Amino acid sequence: MDPANPAVAGQRRQSMPGPMRAALVIGLLYLFLIGVKLLEGGIKGLGSDFTDTLFQGVSNPVAGLLVGVLATVLVQSSSVTTATIVALVGSETVTGIPVLTVEQAVPMIMGANIGTTVTNTIVAVAHMRQSEEFRRAFTAATMHDFFNIIAVAVLLPLEVLTGCLSNTARFITEAVSGGVAGGSFDSPVKGAVKWGANLIESLFDWISNEDIAAVMFLIIGVALIFTTLTFITKNMRVLVAARIERSLNAALAKSGMIGMLVGMLVTVAVQSSSITTSILIPLVASGVLLVRNAYPITLGANIGTTVTALIAAMGIGNIDALTIAMTHTVFNVAGILLIYPWPKIRCIPVDLAEKLAGLALQRKSLALAYTLTMFVAIPLIGILVLR
Repeated sequence: MDPANPAVAGQRRQSMPGPMRAALVIGLLYLFLIGVKLLEGGIKGLGSDFTDTLFQGVSNPVAGLLVGVLATVLVQSSSVTTATIVALVGSETVTGIPVLTVEQAVPMIMGANIGTTVTNTIVAVAHMRQSEEFRRAFTAATMHDFFNIIAVAVLLPLEVLTGCLSNTARFITEAVSGGVAGGSFDSPVKGAVKWGANLIESLFDWISNEDIAAVMFLIIGVALIFTTLTFITKNMRVLVAARIERSLNAALAKSGMIGMLVGMLVTVAVQSSSITTSILIPLVASGVLLVRNAYPITLGANIGTTVTALIAAMGIGNIDALTIAMTHTVFNVAGILLIYPWPKIRCIPVDLAEKLAGLALQRKSLALAYTLTMFVAIPLIGILVLR
């Protein structure tokens, strides 16, 4: 066999032993946590003037929501957005003021939930040439949009008025960690992550300008987060891809709870809800999965994707950072409890998606217009106006 042949190279990559690939994922996960720590240090080093400018207007909950949507669309990963938000909540400016408070960060977390659905919407648009496939695919993609939008429309006002989500998350966090708001807790991960981050920072001791050093840490932190999440996703997808389709098909004959569990476990495994939901799109388009059978799997992916922020918070070891990560989980669980258990409203997101898909089938340009308007134009204009 020719080692220069791409097919041969691909086979060799696939032939990496499972334990070795799992060890690689653990190493990448460690680098991811170091990236989060460096991002935190870089933001702190840049000072309050920079952060005030960067997050101007974030105190408006609608602006925060739209920032979360647009940021996730731009980086194509809610995991990156939520990990960054966790780092910001766990960081302080030179004056000791948090870069983001929990209250400011909650709408951004909700926005990340909406923004992450752009990936499967784009995947659905790729089926545009085949009318019936496109109708099914676009329905499967946009039902996720409508579910998240409905959940935000109900829970964001409740959170702003009562703090119900963040207070619940704070209660859980303090009960589990034994800490108090604004404090820190002992995490078995924190020491190892701090050692790695300090090691990298020591390589730049020769830089005397603190602002330049902070920018370097910021760049390296963001680069590590992007790179490691990319490779974690690729490697975990290889580890579990052979099992995904069998799991999804098995869920067809089971209850919605089984489907949610499958969606959650697959998303935790591949560290990306976008992968889980994007895999569903071609399966639904081809008729392997019915839209309504894919629905609970999508909701399970919503819960599974929160594990990244929880891991990032464990690496930081800050109570408020863990609180906002837990808020992400509480929000997604609350959204499911709000909609799914009640037969009369359970399928409202699916029904709305089917109607939108029907319109898009008649005028396919509507699908492109919807994607650009929903995920780019509205967030961008809203941020500019509200800021």
